[in-house]
Amino acid sequence: MLELNQQINWVPPHVRDGAFGKWLEGARDWSITRNRFWGSPVPVWKSDDPAYPRVDVYASLDELEVDFGLRPRDLHRPAIDELVRPNPDDPTGRSTMRRVEDVLDCWFESGSMPFAQVHYPFENSRWFESHFPADFIVEYVGQTRGWFYTLHVLGTALFAKPPFQNCIAHGIVLGNDRQKLSKRLRNYPDPDEMFNVYGADAMRWFLLSSPVMRGGDLVLERRGPAEAVRAVLNPLWNAWKFFAVYANADGYTAKRRGQATEVLDRYALAKTRALVEEVTQAMDGYDLYGASTAITSYIDALNNWYIRRSRDRFWSRVGASKASDESKEAAYDTLFTALQTLCLVAAPLLPMLTETVYRGLTGERSVHLADWPSPSALPRDDDLIAHMETVRAVCSAGHSVRKARGLQTRLPLRSVTVAGAGAPSLEPYVDLIADELNVKEVLLLSDVSQVADLVLQVDPSALGPRLGPATQQVISAVRQGSWRRTREGAVEVAGHELADDEFFLALVPKDTEASRALPGHGLVVSVSLDVTPELEREGVARDVVRQVQEARKATGLDVSDHIRLALAFSHNSGLREAVEEHLEMVAGETLADEVIFRDGPISDGIRATVSDGRAFHIGIVPLPDDG
Repeated sequence: MLELNQQINWVPPHVRDGAFGKWLEGARDWSITRNRFWGSPVPVWKSDDPAYPRVDVYASLDELEVDFGLRPRDLHRPAIDELVRPNPDDPTGRSTMRRVEDVLDCWFESGSMPFAQVHYPFENSRWFESHFPADFIVEYVGQTRGWFYTLHVLGTALFAKPPFQNCIAHGIVLGNDRQKLSKRLRNYPDPDEMFNVYGADAMRWFLLSSPVMRGGDLVLERRGPAEAVRAVLNPLWNAWKFFAVYANADGYTAKRRGQATEVLDRYALAKTRALVEEVTQAMDGYDLYGASTAITSYIDALNNWYIRRSRDRFWSRVGASKASDESKEAAYDTLFTALQTLCLVAAPLLPMLTETVYRGLTGERSVHLADWPSPSALPRDDDLIAHMETVRAVCSAGHSVRKARGLQTRLPLRSVTVAGAGAPSLEPYVDLIADELNVKEVLLLSDVSQVADLVLQVDPSALGPRLGPATQQVISAVRQGSWRRTREGAVEVAGHELADDEFFLALVPKDTEASRALPGHGLVVSVSLDVTPELEREGVARDVVRQVQEARKATGLDVSDHIRLALAFSHNSGLREAVEEHLEMVAGETLADEVIFRDGPISDGIRATVSDGRAFHIGIVPLPDDG
C-alpha cells in the first residue's frame, strides 16, 4: 500500500506522505464486520455445533444455489438468515450450517464501490478494466482514515493497483460559530440570500479559491463571496465594459493580429500565454486553488496595469495621426485577445460571468463550447514579464511612499531613484515608471550603497547544530556589523563561513521616509519629496482635469465626445494661473476643443473643488462630430 501510494497525485501534495502516508505506515487491524441488523450480510455460513466445525464462504449466487438448492432473491436480513442446510461434515446429520449474524462494515462497501457498482467480475468486465483506477476522487481530508483508505486497501489487495490516480482532499467547511456546518444549528448564511445578493459564480469562486481546496478549514461567512465579487468578478466585468464602451464608440471590429510592437502589448500577450500555461498545468493536476490564484493575479495585472497604463491610447481621437490610430488599434487587438483567452481559461471556475462576457465579446454561441486555448498561439517572453513585474514592484513602492506622505499621484514630483544591481536593466521602462509615478526623472543606480545599507541576519536555530558554542560569537559579531563577503560571494563571520540556509541579507534604506526596499528584487526605491511651486501648479491643473472628467460623466457624455469647456475661478485662488500654464494638457485630457475662462459663476455649470478645497465652476457644451 505504501508503494502504490507513491503513484497517486494528491491535492494538496503533503497528504500523500503526511496524513495518508502516516496512516498507512501505522495501519491498524480493520474489523470489516459489524454486529448490526441493517447492512450487507457477510456471506459466511458456520456450523452451529463446535464438535463438527465447518466454515463456508460464498463468492456468488451460483455457489449458494448449488449448496442450498435455491437462488435467493433477497440478500438482506432476515430473509438471507433463513437460508440453512445440514452440515456436510457432520455424519450424525444434527448440526446445521447457519449464516453468521454480522454485516459488513459500511466502509468495506464504500471501498468496494469501483467494482461493486457494475457487478464486476460477474459482468461488465471490459468496462471495469478500462475504468480502473479512477481518474480522480474528491472528499474531505478526514477520509484518509475512511473512504480513501478502504478504497486503497481493497484496490491493493484485489488488483495490486492504486484505486485512483488523483485525489483532492479538501478541508472542512465551518459555520460562523467555527463548528461544522449543520442543518440543525443553522450556523450558515441563507443559501438563497447568498445567491440572490452575490450570485452563484461568487459562491463558486469563493470555495474553489479558498484554503479548503488545499486541506485547510474554511469559515463560511458573507464576506467571502463579497470579496470574490470585489477582487475577481467586478474587475473582469469592468475590463469587458471598458473594452465594449470604447470599441463600440470607435466601431472597432474584433480580431487578433500578429506580433505586437509596443511594450505594454507585448507584456499583456506574454502574460496571457503564461496564464494559459499556468492554469492548464494547475487544472491538469486537479489544483483548482492554483488555477484560481493564477487567474486572480492575471486579472489584477490586466486591470491595474495594462488597461490603466493604456487608457490614453483608447481615449485618443480616431484620425488624430497615423501613429495614434495604429497604437489604438493595437491596444484594442491586445485587450480583445486577453479578454477572450481569459474567458476561456476561467470558464470552468466562473461559468456564468465568462459566458456573458465571451458571447458579448465574440458573438459566438458559448464559451463552454469553445476549445481550450493553446499557449502556442501567443508569444512567449519570460524576460519581459520578469522585468515588467519588477517595474510594477518599483511603482508600488513609489506609491507607498506617496501615500505615507499624503502626496496624491496627480501631484508631479521631481524624481525617483531605483538602486541595485538590477536597476540598469530597467532602462527601457523609465518612461513607463515616470508616467506611472508622475515624476519628471527616473534615476537608475547600480550601486545600492548610496541609498541603503546591506544588513546581515543569521538564523541561530540553523547555526547552533553546526557551530555549537561558537554560535554566540557569530551572533555577537553580526550585531556589531563585523562580517564580510568573500571573493566567491560567501558570507564570513568570526572566522566562520556561513551556509546559504544560515543567513539572509536585507536591504535597509538610509532614508526610511522616502525609500522602500524591494525584497526579492535586490532594489531600493527612493522618491524625492520636495515639492516646488512649479510642481504644485501642475498638480493643481491635473486636479482640475479630474473634476472636469467627473463633470463629463455627470452630464452623460460619451467617452469620445468632444466639448467646449468653460472654467470660472475665484480671483487670487491661483487656479487659473495653474490651468493656463498647462492649458494644452488640460484640453487634451478632457477632449476640449476650446477652453474659455469666465470671471463670474456659470449659471448652469457644476461647482467643483480641488483637493485642497479651492472651489471653481465648470461649464460643458458638447460639440457635434464635425466640431
